[in-house]
Amino acid sequence: MGSDMTGPKGRVTIREVAERAGVSVATVSRVLSGNYPVPPATRTRVLRAARDLDYVANAHARALVGGGRKMVAVVLRQVTSPFYAQVAEGVEAEAAARGWLCLVGTTGGDPERELEFVQLMREEGARLVILVGGVVEDDAYRERVARYAQALDASGARLVLCGRPAPDPGIPALVVEFDNEAGARAITGHLLSAGHRRIVFLGGLPGNTALDARVAGYRAALAEHGLPERAAHVIDSGLGRAAGHRAMSELLKKTREFTAVFAGDDMVAAGALRAIADAGLRVPHDISVVGYNDIPLAEDFNPPLTTVRTPAEELGRAAVRIALRDPDHTAGTHHLLGTHIVVRDSVQPPPTDGGPTPA
Repeated sequence: MGSDMTGPKGRVTIREVAERAGVSVATVSRVLSGNYPVPPATRTRVLRAARDLDYVANAHARALVGGGRKMVAVVLRQVTSPFYAQVAEGVEAEAAARGWLCLVGTTGGDPERELEFVQLMREEGARLVILVGGVVEDDAYRERVARYAQALDASGARLVLCGRPAPDPGIPALVVEFDNEAGARAITGHLLSAGHRRIVFLGGLPGNTALDARVAGYRAALAEHGLPERAAHVIDSGLGRAAGHRAMSELLKKTREFTAVFAGDDMVAAGALRAIADAGLRVPHDISVVGYNDIPLAEDFNPPLTTVRTPAEELGRAAVRIALRDPDHTAGTHHLLGTHIVVRDSVQPPPTDGGPTPA
């Protein structure tokens, strides 16, 4: 399988495949549709020619003759993350309700694996390819996504960016995301309203679209409450429970001049809660903690976590529903879903002396 994706101008035709395989156009069509019996040797020859030429049958043309595949592919960094799992569940549920097949692929953050999976789904005739979650938006990513969008569009399919903005509003991709910045601004405002002024943001990941938006919301809320820029304290620990535990442990060894922690997501919050307990401190008596995403386990944390509920499953459902409702491949199509705070037991006013004390 070639790794380069042919753009609209370099599109290989079914006639070229037929000529290379030494068969008729009708035979190529029968092999690729899979609806007619074809001798195995002929089938092999046609598939080899199609692969060698990087031929992708036009999904719209297949649909006209009844050969279109109702298939949606969702591409995740990992399935062990509760957020990614919920988005994938939403995609699968919406696809299944419409009689579509859903395929899930994971990349582990490897661009090559992502490229190979997208190309495979293009070759297999997936009509929707959904890329999920925030990313580090560098030049390589911008170029890669533009290629995906153009190549999928050329073959009659559609790219959907789910939970991340388009790197270029001009590419033919549908964007379905939630308002990360507004959610972060609201949860920071909740801490400020409780009386906190020294709030640490734990879990920054510079360049990551989702985390950058949350940091922006955090900074905006501090500014709205009249705090100077220096009041912001962002710790770029990255995501995950282990990262949250490590960063929180290190911070507590250096200083206790803060009264609240805004964790970049709920798994970072889980690690922070453990580190705070390990240090002999109590949440929320000594330090208040909030998270982001409202994963299913958040209400079972000790104490139950105040957090921002992101519509993870609905995000997946909407990605499928909107793409199928609005089949026109127009550039810059953008849909923004809302978030809201879930108040539990991990926030209270800061200690009267202004800082955490040993239990």
